[in-house]
This record gives sequence, structure tokens and C-alpha cells, in this order.
Amino acid sequence: MRATILQHLWCESSGLFGEMLESRGFSLDIRELDEGAVLPSLEETDLVLALGGPMSVNDEDIWPFLAPEKHFIADVVERQIPYFGVCLGAQLLASALGASVMTGPVPEVGVLTVKRTQGASDVLFDALSQEFPALHWHGDTFDLPHNSTLLASSTQYAHQAFRVGTHAYGVQFHLEVTEDMVVQWSQIPEYVASLRSARGDGGFRILQQEVADYAAEMRESAEEIFGRFLDHIVLKKHVGVTSAS
Repeated sequence: MRATILQHLWCESSGLFGEMLESRGFSLDIRELDEGAVLPSLEETDLVLALGGPMSVNDEDIWPFLAPEKHFIADVVERQIPYFGVCLGAQLLASALGASVMTGPVPEVGVLTVKRTQGASDVLFDALSQEFPALHWHGDTFDLPHNSTLLASSTQYAHQAFRVGTHAYGVQFHLEVTEDMVVQWSQIPEYVASLRSARGDGGFRILQQEVADYAAEMRESAEEIFGRFLDHIVLKKHVGVTSAS
């Protein structure tokens, strides 16, 4: 089976999610769109994983790939090809389906608590604790698309995870990030400046320690959420069975 990975910057890779895909026998078709990669045809993929990035979904004049990427995502959802969007990938899903994406109240940066939405039932989230830690690094938020289900929130950002239909998910937070990826981020001057603005001097040292401290818990949540997406949505669809609450 083929997994299309939409990447928007070299250091924002699939991380743990890529490892989980490969362990289940998926071949990874990585399309780094900021480097000019073209989008695949819908017949070339069994799932789409859209990753994070430093750009806004509204910056189509600066990043020309964003407009066709949103059209592609809308087609993926319409065809019920499984879709999982992370941070920018979640915002792209919202925008592709007609919802607004805008600057949030304050940047949300660091390993912070996410809370499952009371009353919402979903196969990806039902086995999680009511609260769980996740890495955040974003300043934008979004309205929920029509006919979507809110699955998780945080204190500062109400829309942290949502589902559209039975096959498309967006999460504002990061569970795929490894400690090595954080080291790569620390090599990008714009990321260093952004983190200093949000967390003060020594921001990357603080972030690295937070990721190390919560690595085991975040990996467990990654296995629950993305692992269940693969096992209960993608693989069951491949054999003709769907399973989302």
C-alpha cells in the first residue's frame, strides 16, 4: 500500500508516523511541495498524510503550491481516501473544505495538555486518557468545516482535533516529532527566533527537555491516534470495511 506524504519543509518530516507506516508495510511517497514536488494522482495513493510547516494556508501568493494542494485535499476527502493532517495539515483540511483559518489569540508553543472533547465518540480517541500531553508550535487556528466533529481542545485553542466524515482527520498538535527532529529545528534561524519570542532565551533548550520528558507518553498517544487511524480506517477500508464512530 502507498502512503502519500505532503511535506512542506525538509525538517518537518513524518517522524514517528513514518516509522509506523513502514512497520505496517506501507511504501512512503514523499512529496516536498516547497521544493517543487508535484501532487500525485488520486489513483496513486491509499492514504494522505499532510505534515506541518512554517507557512500560513492563506499565503497562496507567497507559496503557490498551497492552492492546488487544497484542491487536492478536497478531492481526497470527496473520494473518501483516508487523510490525516498535522498542524498545517489540519489547517489545510479546514481551508480546503471552506472553513476560515486565522491568527490565534497567542502562539501556543511547547508540550502542553490536550483534552478530549466531552461527548464525542471516535475510534482514534476513545482509548486515550481524558487529557494527554502533545507538542504545540502554531499561531494560527481555524473554524470547523461543515459537518465535522470536534474531538479535542486545549485551554488556549478550542479546535485541536476534528474529523470530517469517516476518513479525514486533522490535529493541530504534534505527536510525530522525535528528539532528533527538534535538534534539526534548532538549526533553522527563523525557528530559533520564533521560539525565543514565544518562550524567551534558551527556548530550544527548554523545548528539547520537554520533548525528552514526555517522549514516552507522546509515543503512546501517537500509537493510539495514528496507529488506530492506520488499523481502523486505512487498512479496514482496504479490505472493504470502515470503522469510525
